[in-house]
Amino acid sequence: MLKNKKTVYFCQECGYESAKWMGQCPGCKTWNTFVEETVSAKKNPSGNLKASEKRQDPVILKDISLSEDERQTTQIGELDRVLGGGIVPGSLVLVGGDPGIGKSTLLLQVCRNLAENQVAVLYISGEESLRQIKLRANRIGDFNDKMQLLCETNLEVIREVIERKKPDVVVIDSIQTMFHEDVSSAPGSVSQVRESTNILMQIAKGMGISVFIVGHVTKEGNVAGPRVLEHMVDTVLYFEGDRHASYRVLRAVKNRFGSTNEIGVFEMCNTGLEEVKNPSEYMLNGRPEDASGSVVACSMEGTRPILVEIQALVCQSNFGIPRRTAVGTDFNRVNLLMAVLEKKVGIHLGTSDAYVNIAGGMKMTEPAIDLGICLAIVSSCKDVVIPDKVMVFGEVGLSGEIRAVSMAGQRVQEAKKLGFETVMLPEVCKSSVGKPEGINLVYVSQIRDAISYIMRK
Repeated sequence: MLKNKKTVYFCQECGYESAKWMGQCPGCKTWNTFVEETVSAKKNPSGNLKASEKRQDPVILKDISLSEDERQTTQIGELDRVLGGGIVPGSLVLVGGDPGIGKSTLLLQVCRNLAENQVAVLYISGEESLRQIKLRANRIGDFNDKMQLLCETNLEVIREVIERKKPDVVVIDSIQTMFHEDVSSAPGSVSQVRESTNILMQIAKGMGISVFIVGHVTKEGNVAGPRVLEHMVDTVLYFEGDRHASYRVLRAVKNRFGSTNEIGVFEMCNTGLEEVKNPSEYMLNGRPEDASGSVVACSMEGTRPILVEIQALVCQSNFGIPRRTAVGTDFNRVNLLMAVLEKKVGIHLGTSDAYVNIAGGMKMTEPAIDLGICLAIVSSCKDVVIPDKVMVFGEVGLSGEIRAVSMAGQRVQEAKKLGFETVMLPEVCKSSVGKPEGINLVYVSQIRDAISYIMRK
């Protein structure tokens, strides 16, 4: 038995295999990521056919036909947006997120909608019993006969059930609980996750079945297991949001069938996850009136403009080193913008504590919110109230210039739709915006021009 097994070391980040432990991985250059695992010395068959049994002929590229009808809608508009228009047959989708954030709930809702459209669905759980899944399903709604459940972790058994039932969509919850008998390491290890994903990929591509995989995340927020897992799948979706908040953000970080910048916004309710059709209006609910240090800015998430409230609090520091805190945006970017205000505008912030927050818990990193951060800091420092009906956007350079941003016209239209009367934007975007009616446009080229405008108000 010992002759058939050997000890190898795997990198948890990229899956690099080595016969001995190393401090730094030669593949991804990360440190202290090698783990020891005992694997079988013989090749893992994984259900592969011999090369002599395969018969593949090349296909002429122009003879391949594409049809939009191939996508299967989930009846959940926010999820369809993130997927690029719906589920592609034969695709392998990885859904990651913190425990309890709503991954299983969303996929169960997808299964219910697909089953109502007479799509055969097989939900395979390795973590929960049939009774536990039934309890969650009762909160979501009624399911018909097209929805089938299976509690199993052995991939050979799962493969046999899929080949026998031939469903259209399969959900695996979760990949860290699956194991293959030919791999001697424990479920959730690098070898098991890689082999399990490889088998599921063969099922998806070979039988044209759409497979959804639920993946656990580490404390850093990445999917647990080797980084090669994300390279093998077609789409990687991440659930973001505070477990104690009601909203959830589904973001695509990889998508071979659509944009990787799209997000879907959901609200957690007693009956499951509900779509937020207008995230801007949702994020601005509860905004204080006539309060200094508050301004509305616009950020683009994919093709969707989202208006968020940027709050800043600047106060005199009681210690020798002032404290700076940023929640929802890049901390280093806030320090950079404060340096620009001090150098180019003459606002003394060296002895002041500064706290910047994106209200609602959203995380925004687009440079277009730079102007909003600067104006919020100045508003709090000077105790000047920015009018409620003013929305701003623009990137701030190190010389104090307001630089152009993309899709300026769509940002202005979103502000107009939500009832804003004035939009402050970069002067270089003048040609791309045009002359929209019913809204006042204030073009600025320098940060001091923007500050002068709000001081006059």
